[in-house]
Amino acid sequence: MFDVFIGVGSNLGDREKNIKKALEYLEENHHIKIEKISSIIETEPWGYTPQPKYLNGVIKIKTDLSPLDLLKFLQEVEERLGRERKIRYGPRTIDLDILLYDDKIINSAQLKIPHPRMWEREFVLKPLLEIEPEIEKKLKEFEEKIKG
Repeated sequence: MFDVFIGVGSNLGDREKNIKKALEYLEENHHIKIEKISSIIETEPWGYTPQPKYLNGVIKIKTDLSPLDLLKFLQEVEERLGRERKIRYGPRTIDLDILLYDDKIINSAQLKIPHPRMWEREFVLKPLLEIEPEIEKKLKEFEEKIKG
C-alpha cells in the first residue's frame, strides 16, 4: 500500500456536503483507506476570479491503485459530484488533486506528481502540514529533485 496525499476543495453548491460525499465515495473503494483528514479551511479563489470562496483540506490515504488508476477514480468521483471542466481554475463542485504519491516523481501529460503548484498554495500546504508535520523535510527534498 502506498501513502498518498490528496487536496480536496469545493466552491459551488453545498461545499461541505460536496467534500463529505467525495470522502464517502473514496471510502467505498476497497483499494483506498482514508488515514487522516485535515481541518477544512475557507480560502479565497486561486487563479480565475470572480468566483465564490473555497473550502479546502487535505487527506492522507493508503492505496494499492497505481497513480494513473487513482487519478482516473478521482476524476470519476468529481464527475459523479457534478464537476464541469469549462474554465481552468474556475469554480467547481469538487476538486480532488493528487499532491504526493509515496516517493514517486511523475511528469507525464496526464499526471504530474508532486503536484506542480502545491508549493504556491497555502490552502494546500497548511492542511498538509497539519496532518503530517514531519513531511516538510520530504517536501524540500522533492523540490530540490524537481528543480534539479
